[in-house]
Amino acid sequence: MANHKSAIKRIRQSEKRRAYNRTYRTRTRTFVKRARIAQEGADVKVAVEATRAAVIELDKAASKGVIHPRNAARRKSRLMKKLAELQA
Repeated sequence: MANHKSAIKRIRQSEKRRAYNRTYRTRTRTFVKRARIAQEGADVKVAVEATRAAVIELDKAASKGVIHPRNAARRKSRLMKKLAELQA
């Protein structure tokens, strides 16, 4: 356990940030999972909508610093590549 006042405060801040980041990370993962499931299905329109929603969530997470921007770009790229294969 921390002994200094500043270290105790940093622990409180870290816990708050962890909870904040976890909500965005979980939400992002859920949307990406939905997009992947929709892409495995037969309906292209549903897959496009799910992928669009996942891309928006990835952008939000990256803009808030929850995930690295390149991580978001890589995930979006993979989703879009899979969608393009589905549409072809």
